[in-house]
Amino acid sequence: MIHLRNLTKSFPSRRGRKYVAHEINARFPTGKAVGLLGRNGAGKSTLLQMISGNISPDRGDILTNGEVSFPVGFAGTFHRDLTGAQNIRFIARIYGVDTEELLDFVADFAELGDHFHMPVRSYSSGMRSRLAFGISMGIKFDTYLVDEVTSVGDAAFRAKSATVFRDRMLSSSAIVVTHSIAEIRNLCDYGAVLEGGVLTFYDDLEEAIAQHGRNMKTPR
Repeated sequence: MIHLRNLTKSFPSRRGRKYVAHEINARFPTGKAVGLLGRNGAGKSTLLQMISGNISPDRGDILTNGEVSFPVGFAGTFHRDLTGAQNIRFIARIYGVDTEELLDFVADFAELGDHFHMPVRSYSSGMRSRLAFGISMGIKFDTYLVDEVTSVGDAAFRAKSATVFRDRMLSSSAIVVTHSIAEIRNLCDYGAVLEGGVLTFYDDLEEAIAQHGRNMKTPR
């Protein structure tokens, strides 16, 4: 369970403070996947980074009752001069998991071939996403934070990713950010829409998708 209590975060802009979170109060349920929807620049990735602890809110609290993953897809996940395998070893030590088991899982899952032992700076964005998603799925978290990585690769890889994700959801929760409505429908149980710093949670996923669609047709 993740509980956001009076969560507020803003940034300076030419028009004054821009709020990506304004007094947000919300609960993300245990054992469910929630699709987080919003316009470009609404603050979805910033919200994930606050939940993970990478960014501090201006005020308010984030309460969790389990281990939360790093935001999968966040560019700062990796050291660019280390190889994929070296990054995995480093992350395995941080989270206290078996290094060889994680290496074997990610090597099989991410399908990086010889690039597995090459510096991450040589990777395409899709390869980095596959590495990040593989590492996250290879570690047991109570809540997974997934940011725009479930739709990378060909159809076979996307199907494999969805299968692994659903397997993790048997005992974990997730917050999923993606612009693909098909992926939201495929992976998520509930929806939440972030608009103008306000987060609205929907028990009915289709209601969340419909509201997001209406927002996208309305000028800011």
